[in-house]
Amino acid sequence: MRPLLVDRLLQIADLFQKDMARAFDGTGLTPARVHLLWALQHAGPSTQQALARLCGVSPRNITGLVDALEASGHVRRSPHPSDRRAVLVELTGTATETMAQMQQEHADLDATLIAAVAPEDRAAVERGVTAIALHLEALVADAAASAPARGAP
Repeated sequence: MRPLLVDRLLQIADLFQKDMARAFDGTGLTPARVHLLWALQHAGPSTQQALARLCGVSPRNITGLVDALEASGHVRRSPHPSDRRAVLVELTGTATETMAQMQQEHADLDATLIAAVAPEDRAAVERGVTAIALHLEALVADAAASAPARGAP
């Protein structure tokens, strides 16, 4: 029996998780912490409230993530220039180097993966993967919008 597309996609997701765990082993970085570093890299210095929205986590969770990343030297907090109640979180030099290395590793992996596909098929594969990702994103958003709120009767 031929595997379903969704089975292959789950296999790929699992392999990415295993590769990420291997890459982060011994660094103190977790997928959630790296997600926050990616958010900061793309958004620039941000408030914790903005980071919580970008990462899709609660303010309590973002505080824990920022605390851990601050302790490991990846981020620093500084006073917000115009809001005395807020602080800005920004990447340190160490985190900037880490993120540059991760971006290079992503580019290398991207090249390796696309090289596994016949040149004449590459554009179709990229279009297909993009279409699947966009459709799955819409399905997930629709399901979230129609789900009852937690704790609701």
